[in-house]
Amino acid sequence: MNQETQALHESMTADLYLDGQSAKIITLSNDSGMSATFMDIGATWLSCTLPIGDEQREVLLGVNTIEKFQQQEGYLGATIGRYANRIADAKFELNGQAYSLSKNHEKYCIHGGADGFDKRRWAVLNHTQHQVVFELESEDNDQGFPGNMTTKITFTLSEDNQVSIDYQAHVDKACPVNLTNHAYFNLQGVKSGISCLEHTLTVFAEQFLASDENALPTQIKSVEHTGFDFRIAKKISQDFLMDDEQKLAAGYDHSFIFDPKDASELKHVATVVSPDEQVTMQVLTTKPAMQLYTGNYLAGCPSREDKPYERFDGLALETQFLPDAPNHPEWTFSDSILQPGQQYLQTTVYHFHF
Repeated sequence: MNQETQALHESMTADLYLDGQSAKIITLSNDSGMSATFMDIGATWLSCTLPIGDEQREVLLGVNTIEKFQQQEGYLGATIGRYANRIADAKFELNGQAYSLSKNHEKYCIHGGADGFDKRRWAVLNHTQHQVVFELESEDNDQGFPGNMTTKITFTLSEDNQVSIDYQAHVDKACPVNLTNHAYFNLQGVKSGISCLEHTLTVFAEQFLASDENALPTQIKSVEHTGFDFRIAKKISQDFLMDDEQKLAAGYDHSFIFDPKDASELKHVATVVSPDEQVTMQVLTTKPAMQLYTGNYLAGCPSREDKPYERFDGLALETQFLPDAPNHPEWTFSDSILQPGQQYLQTTVYHFHF
């Protein structure tokens, strides 16, 4: 374990969490010299370091104390549930019954509600040098969601530098379920001072989900002739804020929709390259969509340093079902309702090349 990772273990466990216990910190490593560090609170991906030249490059935004973790509102590296992204007016109907959710924004429920999975202490089922497994029990009516739900998250670091996230869940009542991880990446290094907008991005999607001034979805649109067309690699800054949809969101904060014929298959959906071209990250997922968020509102968010993050310091690539899908049954390719007896099985892989 390198010095910075050791220091992170010590600083994150120096103070107690809300439940009066210290965090459990687990670092995975491989023979390439890559490491990935996780925390039981929020099943959070805390750190990701790559051996670049003579340095260990930190490519994941994060914090280094429990106090900062409780202060930050950016969901840095956390597991999001029961439902990632927004549900309009914090309401939905299912099987003829209306449900009201935790309304942690005046216009919607976001990322599972005020006390989402990102704030919970997860049980550590087991861990090895290459893998850690977290589990969480969520009771009926948790944040307004129906049914008891058991969730298991497995993080694996492979010898070929893949961080795989395997999601498993089951419920005893039909319920919308949309789990993701909210990691923010800066492949140039979080200390570089270089914006995520200088990264080169490819997204293999022909459609995106437009949204209104409240970031709620309006309609599915073609990426053609818009700033949302990343089918050919380009700098994120190239067409930044050129679209009305971007201007409403102060940047990119939108879902890209993948070919429905590839539904549930593990598919390569995006590639990010650092400005110095030393690091490439491929994103693979079984999910039907991915939210690209360029950290438009990161300013003031606590960091590992003395000064907070600034906007655009990192980008999130949140694989998911579509926002507000429970209120859009016409989006059959993004059916987020998990039924009793069904297993929620989804995988996302972040594959690093350096």
